[in-house]
Amino acid sequence: MGAASLTTESIGRALRALREASGLTGDAVARRASMSAGKLSKIENGRTLPTVQDVDLLLSALGVSDAVKEQFLATARAEATEATAWRLLRRMGPWKHQSTIKAIEANTAALKLFQGQLVPGLLQTPEYATAVFSLPPALPDETRGRTVTARMERQATLYEDGRSFYFVICAHVLRWLICEPAVMATQLDRLVSLSRLPNVTVGVVPLAGRMPDFPMTCFSIHDDRLVIVETFHSEITTQDPRDIQTYVDTVERFADAALFGDDMRALVESIRDEFLPQQERR
Repeated sequence: MGAASLTTESIGRALRALREASGLTGDAVARRASMSAGKLSKIENGRTLPTVQDVDLLLSALGVSDAVKEQFLATARAEATEATAWRLLRRMGPWKHQSTIKAIEANTAALKLFQGQLVPGLLQTPEYATAVFSLPPALPDETRGRTVTARMERQATLYEDGRSFYFVICAHVLRWLICEPAVMATQLDRLVSLSRLPNVTVGVVPLAGRMPDFPMTCFSIHDDRLVIVETFHSEITTQDPRDIQTYVDTVERFADAALFGDDMRALVESIRDEFLPQQERR
């Protein structure tokens, strides 16, 4: 079945045919793709149009060849830029969304991430993550707990062989108090500690010096094939090569202005030390 014969109406049926040919059950494929069996059923029966992200995860779960995957993704990229409102992700369960991101990261060898708003999720402490998910609209206690746990589980990928992580963070993020000073100090210690992992590179763009651009959004680049962008109202994904190149160029511009290695760690530690007297005065 070639790309030309695939349409958005038939892609669900084609995915079902691939699954049946693999001998895998719907439940097994859904688990591997970090989606519910009900959602997979709707996709296979044409009741839900899969996103590019859904197709990519399902094809990875089925273990198809790169050639077959590209045929399917060529169709899915017909509408390569997709936005999913946070309110919809909240309705489905934000911890499930963390599981989806975990599955994407599991299929990513080289991750590049730019953050101008928060400490990246893969580098967060549980206390900092709890503060993040307590921001408006705050999650109910049980939901917040499950979501924080799911985010922490994602961090296991930092210790897996064959993966590399490249973070560029704006320095104002490290001063943005969304939590108690002591929590922030611990978070910055965690950032310094993780930066010493052999496969993790952390750069911090200092406030001093000429800025290369405005930190309009935060985004992650997955193997230069997929970009996930966060806005106030939605999460946007794109696999359009032209859009991806825009984000690759952006992270490189900020990286050129960033500090790395010991210089970065000295800056982060100096900011951390500013929080310690605040705590002592309480």
